[in-house]
Amino acid sequence: MKIPGLSFSWKRALGVTKMKRDFTKATGIPTSRAGLERKIGHAVLNSLLGKKK
Repeated sequence: MKIPGLSFSWKRALGVTKMKRDFTKATGIPTSRAGLERKIGHAVLNSLLGKKK
């Protein structure tokens, strides 16, 4: 039985979310699947088509 409006995240409690955010800010490499795919796709297109200004 859940209490409405109350949730618990073990990742948030252990600091996993903050570590992932700090890693992303420091390296520029996204940790989400969508972000990583977007970054790789952008790099591939730039290498194939040449970088635009």
